[in-house]
Amino acid sequence: MGAPVAHRAARSGAISMVVEEELGCTRPLGVWDPQGFITKEPEKFARRRAVERKHGRIAMAAVVGLITHEAGIEFPGYLSKTNDIKFSDVRDGIYGILDVPPAGIAQIIIFIGLLETVVWDGFNYSGDYGTGYFGKKLEGEEKVAKLNIELNNGRAAMAGILGAMADEFITGTTFAEKISAGTWPIGA
Repeated sequence: MGAPVAHRAARSGAISMVVEEELGCTRPLGVWDPQGFITKEPEKFARRRAVERKHGRIAMAAVVGLITHEAGIEFPGYLSKTNDIKFSDVRDGIYGILDVPPAGIAQIIIFIGLLETVVWDGFNYSGDYGTGYFGKKLEGEEKVAKLNIELNNGRAAMAGILGAMADEFITGTTFAEKISAGTWPIGA
C-alpha cells in the first residue's frame, strides 16, 4: 500500500479543450474524469452528461422529499386502503420504502418506465423537456449559467442523499432524529 494518488482529469489535446467548454465543467472542479471515459469513449459524452443531469434531478427531488417527510409534512389519507396503510404510517428515511405494499412499488416502477419510454425522447440529451423555466424561455449565456447551476446542485444532491442514506444505514437514525437529539452535525 502506497500513498494515495490524486486523481487528475484525463487530458488529451483537442478532446480536453472541447470538454472544458461543455456544460458542467465549472470552477473550481473543472473536468473530473478519473476513469478516462472522455478519451476512451468521447462519442458517449453527451449521453453520460444527460444521465448525470437526470440523476441529479432525481436526487434533488429525493432530498426535498427527505426533508419534507422528516419535517412531518405528509399527504393526508391512505397510501393503501386495502392494506389500511396511511401516508402517515410510512417511516422516515430509507426504511420507509419497506412500508409501501408491493403493488405500490409496481405502480411507481410502471409510471417511471412509461415516462422513460413513452413520454420523453430517449435521444434528446439537452435536458429541455419544453416546460420552460417557470414560464420563461432561457437562451444564450443565461441558459448556460442556469444549466451549470442545475448540474452542480444535482451533484451536491446526489452526494447529499447518498450520504444521508449511508449515515442512516450505519447509525440507524435519520437526519431529523439526529437534529432533534442534538447529535448533528458530528462533533456538535
